[in-house]
Amino acid sequence: MRHPSSTSRPRHAEEGPPMPPQADDGLRHERGARMLHQVDGPAGLAVVEQLAQSFPDFARLLVEFPFGDIYARPALGLRERELATVAALSAMGHALPQLRVHVHAALHVGCTPAEVVEVVMQMAVYAGFPAALNALGVVREVFAASGIALPLLGEGEGPGQGEQAPSTDA
Repeated sequence: MRHPSSTSRPRHAEEGPPMPPQADDGLRHERGARMLHQVDGPAGLAVVEQLAQSFPDFARLLVEFPFGDIYARPALGLRERELATVAALSAMGHALPQLRVHVHAALHVGCTPAEVVEVVMQMAVYAGFPAALNALGVVREVFAASGIALPLLGEGEGPGQGEQAPSTDA
């Protein structure tokens, strides 16, 4: 005997009603929009508005969860969060459009170009040279668009290029 649902046409997500809002979604969305603006400026909100034209539920989730719930947590500042995000996206190796947005965001929240470069270089150790090379390509594009000249002042002056590594002796 066939299960009753097996004879009916499969239900696709686009046919169902939109996700119902939760009681605190208004607050989450407001908080998320505020955090998104702090991180990305007006460009971030414009991206979400464009996304909402085709995928309103996903646009809402994008504002409420990462920005309304996670970015709003007090233990890390926006600089630290963006450096962590740049590191994670660099390590993933396949999220280059998102990395581009977050390199811009890192600069917007006060990360220095040197900090961004060092975080990406650190990913070569854990994610491999191909991921770091791809990420550095994105960094180069964002820096060029932002008027940041490469190489950065002091580049190439780390250990192995004439400078001693910091001592860990007490």
